[in-house]
Amino acid sequence: MTEAQLNEWFVREVLPLEPTLTQFLRRSWRDQGEIGDLCQDVYVRVYEAARKEIPNPVKPFVLAAARNLIIDRVRHEQVVPIETVADVDVLNVAGDQPGSDRTVAAREELRKLQAALDRMPPRCREAIVLKKIEGLSAREIATRMGISVRTVDRHLSDGAVMLADFVHGIANADGGNR
Repeated sequence: MTEAQLNEWFVREVLPLEPTLTQFLRRSWRDQGEIGDLCQDVYVRVYEAARKEIPNPVKPFVLAAARNLIIDRVRHEQVVPIETVADVDVLNVAGDQPGSDRTVAAREELRKLQAALDRMPPRCREAIVLKKIEGLSAREIATRMGISVRTVDRHLSDGAVMLADFVHGIANADGGNR
């Protein structure tokens, strides 16, 4: 395959996958400021691989290249802050397994957190999830939810208090022990 044919293939088959690739990277990598660079690195990997053999089908190959790039980045950094990787399960990286007692304790903490989130008013919960899990700014949350930044700030503040109360064993009005 000539360079011109390879370029045509890339423009026709790979570039239209950019929204899917970007969405995958946003879900899988916490530092949203690096998504553009990661996307470019994936393109380089796909292009270089296609020089040897055109992948078919293309979409799974592109997403596998993205997954492998993230794994390589995580391994290279060795010490990774928890915020760096948004969805560790996507990476499928084997790590040191905690002892069963730590696993049980961690699961219990997650159950408590989920129970606390479930007790929150829906809009407050949505704001907390958008902030703490998706990493959006208050302005981005306000835009997405169709409310003011001030209202977002109130939801985040109220939500933080509710979570802290619940995690520390203080039941809210639903539970009756405040």
